[in-house]
Amino acid sequence: MMKTRKLGNGGLEVSAIGFGCMGLNYHRGPAPDRTEMIALLRTAVEHGVTFFDTAEVYGPFTNEDLVGEALEPFPDSVTIATKFGFDVGPGGKGGLNSRPEHIREVVEQSLKRLRVHAIDLLYQHRVDPNVPIEEVAGTVKALIAEGKVKHFGMSEPAVETLRRAHAVQPVTAVESEYSLWWREPEKDVLPTCEELGIGFVPYSPLGRGYLTGKIRETATFGENDNRSELPRFTPEALKSNRPVIDLLEEMGRQKGATPAQIALAWLLAQKPWIVPIPGTTKLPRLEENIAAIQVELTPEDLGHVDTAFSALTILGDRYPKAVAEQTGR
Repeated sequence: MMKTRKLGNGGLEVSAIGFGCMGLNYHRGPAPDRTEMIALLRTAVEHGVTFFDTAEVYGPFTNEDLVGEALEPFPDSVTIATKFGFDVGPGGKGGLNSRPEHIREVVEQSLKRLRVHAIDLLYQHRVDPNVPIEEVAGTVKALIAEGKVKHFGMSEPAVETLRRAHAVQPVTAVESEYSLWWREPEKDVLPTCEELGIGFVPYSPLGRGYLTGKIRETATFGENDNRSELPRFTPEALKSNRPVIDLLEEMGRQKGATPAQIALAWLLAQKPWIVPIPGTTKLPRLEENIAAIQVELTPEDLGHVDTAFSALTILGDRYPKAVAEQTGR
């Protein structure tokens, strides 16, 4: 039975494990059959998943369209999060764009693709240094008042930016990368979320697939798979970081769980307002991810993980140096 969690103080309650939809047709190799992916999303709903994450830039546009078609039969039982913040589409220059008029244009188009009357959770995908965050938050605040958006979120914001935005329009959730091999949010983002009553949504909770233990050092990544450009997925890094998998496998044997389930259970155990959004294109992996909510990690287990990880050095940055931190994903 799927459990639920509340994201922040805004009253948004979702399944304890969500579904990151990006890889259904974007950045994870050749796009699978669309009909099969629609069926997979609907199966996720049948399994109790109510929280689905997409963005206009995924494709661009095609991911939102797929999610909209898949979830149209469930208008009252699912929460769909999408994002604005890039200059894509006809005439777009590909960079960041959070100008108020652009946000409004994106929302109108996203509403159509998602086939909804209001966007449940609208994230700023990346902070635009050229637009004061107060203007961004104010625009979303107005869209909420107009009934076109229900909740405001931010992805990968710096803490001070988050505070400034929250002062204008309460932020329901922050979505940033967080997993056993990327723990930067623990420094200041998670404490700030706790202080302000903001939920936290870890993307890439399984380290873009690495923490499943299925990716070997001989792995190759083809066309449309951004892992081919990521420093942590070079053969050297894949081999060097293997002790991470060894630790997850060791704990998995103790708990009767897979490495992926341990990695997700670890995230769930950090805070009651954390909702990871693993993605997959395969039904067995979906079922495996969902079953992670049954894995109980004790304080002793968590302490063991912290101790073991403190002795490990992860090789490779999460993005290439040439990619600006706020624009790479």
